[in-house]
Amino acid sequence: MKASVTTGVGKGFKTTQVQLADPIGREVLVTVKASGLCASDLHLEQGAATTLGFPAVLGHEISGVVEAIGPEVTTMNVGDHVVASLIQFCGACVDCLSGRTYACSNPGATLRKADEPSRIILEDGTDVTQALGLGGFAEKALVHENQLAVVNKEIPFPQAAVLGCGVSTGAGAAINSAQVRVGDSVAVIGTGGVGLNAISGALLAGATTIIAIDISDDKLAVAKKFGATHLINSTQVDPVEEVRRTTNGGADHVFEIIGLPATQKQAVAMRGMLGTAYLIGIARPGTEVEMPADAGALFSQGGVRMVKMGSTNLKRDIPMYADMYVQGRLNLDDLISQEISIDQIEEGYEALKRGEVIRSIITSF
Repeated sequence: MKASVTTGVGKGFKTTQVQLADPIGREVLVTVKASGLCASDLHLEQGAATTLGFPAVLGHEISGVVEAIGPEVTTMNVGDHVVASLIQFCGACVDCLSGRTYACSNPGATLRKADEPSRIILEDGTDVTQALGLGGFAEKALVHENQLAVVNKEIPFPQAAVLGCGVSTGAGAAINSAQVRVGDSVAVIGTGGVGLNAISGALLAGATTIIAIDISDDKLAVAKKFGATHLINSTQVDPVEEVRRTTNGGADHVFEIIGLPATQKQAVAMRGMLGTAYLIGIARPGTEVEMPADAGALFSQGGVRMVKMGSTNLKRDIPMYADMYVQGRLNLDDLISQEISIDQIEEGYEALKRGEVIRSIITSF
């Protein structure tokens, strides 16, 4: 089968013939119908994870159809439409049993054991790393059932693909992590894919003031389509002062998506009394943020929280988001900028780096 293989840091993506093993245990063979180009995979190709082995098949925003199942699979059947998630959970640890599958202490349970053959090999027999247990830049993917959610068959595959990462991370941050309530005020710094979904999540949760902050008027115009009630171009005004003015003292919830010390510091400063800043954007290794700790800061009783994958329970949340899309309540269409072939991954990522697209989706393999 075809897969896009990266052979080393900075060596790009090359369509190659590979062999995929048959499913064993709780593995599910998925015919990939759509695979999104998330920036996280580009970061991996550029060396963000020193533990990633090469050659590797990346790609973690997958939707498709179940083609075959292993003998121990119990939660899905051949023909089901599924969406994959990079959240790997064992289902047996304390956090998993408490519903916090995003905090699983044994994510390796979703992978093959060291003495078992690789799921993917090159035609010459070389083992291929299946990044994040998924390897979605391929015609087919062999995935543990705990990394897959069965979804409504009415949702198109491109829209379904983005549910597994961008939507879960952004909307989940508002709905699960922050537990935004009706009438709350929200500020979102950075209106890329995750930021737009944080706005969607805040809208679904009932926030009445949703402030989008970016340096691009074009991106801010898109944010309005997702439910932003106020737009701030931070190159034209002081975003902290503007948020505090708009919310009469500071927002209840501030979501920082970019991962820069300057914007993280702004997020903390934008909080109102009892407000919380949620740091979602991944900063470079070693990044530190200075925060005030004087009496005024302490007496405000505000909080700062790190958020991973929108505190998502993928088996519950992904099907819910799919149903909301089918019901016309969740905007996914405006996230899909273009559909491409597996041979156009390089071009898709270049467009992403230039800020020309929100998501490119592979639909031709």
